[in-house]
Amino acid sequence: MKYAIVEAGGKQYRAEEGKTLTVDLLPAKVGEAISLDKVLLIVDGDVVKVGSPYVAGASLSTKVVDHIKGNKILIFKYKPKIAYRRRAGHRQQYTRLLVDSILTE
Repeated sequence: MKYAIVEAGGKQYRAEEGKTLTVDLLPAKVGEAISLDKVLLIVDGDVVKVGSPYVAGASLSTKVVDHIKGNKILIFKYKPKIAYRRRAGHRQQYTRLLVDSILTE
């Protein structure tokens, strides 16, 4: 099994070939190809390549599948003994990527 640990948007994700990856919103259109170059680790069977901090010459070839919204979270501010109550909601936007291939040197 071949997989890689990649950094996107300041977060780390495990990516496998042929599977989807949900990352923070990227400024790309649906169907557009994106290359992720910040690969931290590549595992191919028994062969493990660890970068310091990134694996030299490694990248992920991905394609944008769609843009989605996450679950709604509620923010509620409250101060006791005074009439202060504030309620707001938030839905994070994500980009779903299909991992085509994990490229190495």
